[in-house]
Amino acid sequence: MATDEKEDPKLPLAALLALAMTGFICIVTETLPAGLLPQISNGLGISASFAGQMVTVYALGSLLAAIPLTIATQSWRRRTVLLLAIVGFLVFNSVTALSSSYGLTLIARFFAGVSAGLAWSLIAGYARRMVVPSLQGRAMAVAMVGTPIALSLGVPLGTWLGGAMGWRLAFGLMSGMTLLLIVWVLVKVPDYPGQAASQRLALRQVLFTPGVRPVLGVVFTWMLAHNILYTYVAPFVSRAGLADEVDRVLLAFGVAALVGIWITGRLVDRHLRQTVLASLATFAAVSVFLGMFAGSVLAIYIGVFIWGLTFGGAATLLQTALADSAGEGADVALSMNVVVWNSAIAGGGLLGGVLLGQWGAGAFPWALLLLLLLSLGIASRARVHGFAQGDRPVGAEVMGH
Repeated sequence: MATDEKEDPKLPLAALLALAMTGFICIVTETLPAGLLPQISNGLGISASFAGQMVTVYALGSLLAAIPLTIATQSWRRRTVLLLAIVGFLVFNSVTALSSSYGLTLIARFFAGVSAGLAWSLIAGYARRMVVPSLQGRAMAVAMVGTPIALSLGVPLGTWLGGAMGWRLAFGLMSGMTLLLIVWVLVKVPDYPGQAASQRLALRQVLFTPGVRPVLGVVFTWMLAHNILYTYVAPFVSRAGLADEVDRVLLAFGVAALVGIWITGRLVDRHLRQTVLASLATFAAVSVFLGMFAGSVLAIYIGVFIWGLTFGGAATLLQTALADSAGEGADVALSMNVVVWNSAIAGGGLLGGVLLGQWGAGAFPWALLLLLLLSLGIASRARVHGFAQGDRPVGAEVMGH
């Protein structure tokens, strides 16, 4: 075990919740424009589709920056890197709130995405490092709780705030929250040294570590399936007459995701493989159920709730499996995860758009089923490395992340 890990077998909740708040700010900053497109397009004098590119360039910043920035900052002290990412949100959300130029706004959004790419590759490794190995999965579940909260509440809350106070004040409020987070991190989050040169692994070495590629394969196929449905949930549920209840449908999803993350926190350290396989199999079954009963309001709510349960713990499960597999290369592997995850988000938007245009929303469940069966196949085969059988290998623990 690393010498700087906590020996106390309790979770340092205040520090872990600071990481969860970082994740919350990442997600809300990313999704905020989606709920404010009319106000932003009026405010900047651009079309709604141009305003929508504020989401695109943010994802692009995360995609391009995650791996190079993670490698460049490997030797830096961990809290310094975390604060650098958070200060990035403070600066670039403030620029977005004040900018009257569309070009400057896009630049600010790109660099906010760069900050997110760095933050996401840090959070999981940081959470693991704060606790003894037997609690690492549970610590990550706490650190990831900001994600489902942001996904379920972030867009509706941002939309409401934007309507009540104007879109600029909504971004200004994000900056205010970030200031509080900086103080929180300085007071509550422990600092750790970066990796020594002897501990660092090359990108190619990490990618070809046994287990890393199967986990990334599952990340891509599972998240691609999820994002096809999540991105186009409005046209899908409108077939059951729920066009005006999309916010309620997403709330049901978000509540279920929170329950899912709690369940995962209980299971991840002892039953990671079984939980991954059960989540994928259940999501596949839900896809068939939604495909057969897409016109029923009750079926939509039941299906979406179970989908939320299976998704809630996904980030915890997949990042735990990836960090366990990568060992000393955990931070680099987690930066690859940021790239693969964001590629799946972009791919979900593209593939979902093609399916919607060619065959309509009724094609979604069957496309999901194919992707999830593929994901299940990859996870099933990775029983020695990646999604290993038995308890997590906490004895031979990674040190430098």
